[in-house]
This record gives sequence, structure tokens and C-alpha cells, in this order.
Amino acid sequence: MTVLTRWEPFREFSTLQDRINRVFRDTYSGGDRDESLATSSFAPAVDVYEDEHNVTLKVEVPGIDEKDIDIRLENNVLTVHGERKIEKEEKEENYRRVERQYGNFTRTFTLPTTVDAEKVSANYDKGVLSIALPKKAEAKPKQIKVNVGSAKGEKTLEAKGPSKAA
Repeated sequence: MTVLTRWEPFREFSTLQDRINRVFRDTYSGGDRDESLATSSFAPAVDVYEDEHNVTLKVEVPGIDEKDIDIRLENNVLTVHGERKIEKEEKEENYRRVERQYGNFTRTFTLPTTVDAEKVSANYDKGVLSIALPKKAEAKPKQIKVNVGSAKGEKTLEAKGPSKAA
């Protein structure tokens, strides 16, 4: 007697997904939740944009005190390091879900040589860290003006831009 079995090509994927879910559940659900949250690391979201005067970084770090953020610039490498600490309360809560990430973070950015390291500034407002990286004067765009000379058709070029004294 021959038995026919219906072939389901995605059954193996479902089994694989169940196994992966079990691995993550076993790895991250056991033990003290507060301790496991405090030892994790994360990478905050960063927007980087540039205009003719500055390169600007905006780092999302809500819930982090400014004293827990360290910014260093060394050899054209900007490093932002910080820590989001888990809030410990007197009474214990029975968490159903914890999605906010806690622990240390480090973000590193290689800066172009056009950035003036002496004039870098940072501002922290409403959970967003803004780092302004001004460009050097010689890196800013220059406008060239074309002057029409005498009737002979001579033209002279004059460069306008920031002076070297600035």
C-alpha cells in the first residue's frame, strides 16, 4: 500500500523560525531582567548632514543625562560615548515588555580634513545631541567674479571668498 503525503515547501521555514525564536527566548529571558538590560549595548540613531559652512551630527539619546555623554575628537575621528542607565525604583514592577535599550554605546565617525577641530561645539536639547563641525575657511566655496575690461576685450578674474585672516 502506497501512502501519499502532501508536500509543503514552507514547513521547514516555519520549523526554522520556531527554533530561532526559541534560541532568542532562552538567551534573553532567563535570569535577572534588570541585570541583563543594564549590560546590553546599543547604537543610537544619527543623522549627518552638510552645508557650505558645517558638517552637523544629530544623535538621538533620550533619557540620557548630559553628564553621561562623552565626546572626543582625535586625529579626525569623532567618538561619542555614553550610557543609558536603567531606572531602579523602590517597588518592583512586573514588566510585560521592555523595548527601550539600556547600557553603553559608542559611535565613531571619521571626519573630512576640511573640519576645523578647534571650533567644534555640541548642544543637548530634548534628547537630541547636536554636534556642529565647522569647516575650515579654505574649504568653503569661493565665488569667482568675471570683470569685463577695456574695449580690447580683456577679462580679469577676481576671486572672492573668506580672507586668510578670518
